[in-house]
Amino acid sequence: MTWEKQNKTKDVHIVWQNTKVTKEDRNQLNGHKSFILWFTGLSGAGKSTLAVEIERELFRRDIQCFLLDADNIRHGLNKDLRFSAEDRAENIRRIGEVSKLFVGAGIIPIVASISPYHADRTMVRSLVNEGDFIEIYVKCPIEECERRDPKGLYKKTRDGEIQNFTGINSPYEVPVNPEITVETNKLSIRDATITILQYLQDNDYIPNKGLVDIHGHLDCD
Repeated sequence: MTWEKQNKTKDVHIVWQNTKVTKEDRNQLNGHKSFILWFTGLSGAGKSTLAVEIERELFRRDIQCFLLDADNIRHGLNKDLRFSAEDRAENIRRIGEVSKLFVGAGIIPIVASISPYHADRTMVRSLVNEGDFIEIYVKCPIEECERRDPKGLYKKTRDGEIQNFTGINSPYEVPVNPEITVETNKLSIRDATITILQYLQDNDYIPNKGLVDIHGHLDCD
């Protein structure tokens, strides 16, 4: 029997197991909604830096959240994937499915991933209910990203050591209509973090602590 026939036979017998504890039950217990925060942008734009600050600030507010950084996930769950278009799509699919599980568990997954293709980000959005996917475009000119080059990847790409590097020899598709855009070449880490928190408060994703609380207690290193 071929793999395709085995897989098809297996699928026939897979049934979704419902539970008696819903996402809404968990949200009520936690005192906040669960949703995906998805940071996308070029390498060096500041995705991981901002995601770390957002996780810390939400944690300080007793909000259930967890950072899923794409680089960290490639050390484990996605360590078998490389950087072809197909592997990039599978990388995002897996992160999206894990994020969906987090949302169902009442936890806010904070994803930091280049996720260069619009279709892949749209696919993840389709996994959850409307309003449960917040796309954050971390916008920064590639010249500035290359100047920062925190991981030395741009230099390695220019030297021919890396192929299929987003922004140089592989495309990045700019988000069409992201919920939030932060321009990290114009905003400090603190101000960009405040912009994101303000959006979450204004749209009732997290309890409203007010601007005074944000400005008074946010301490970005």
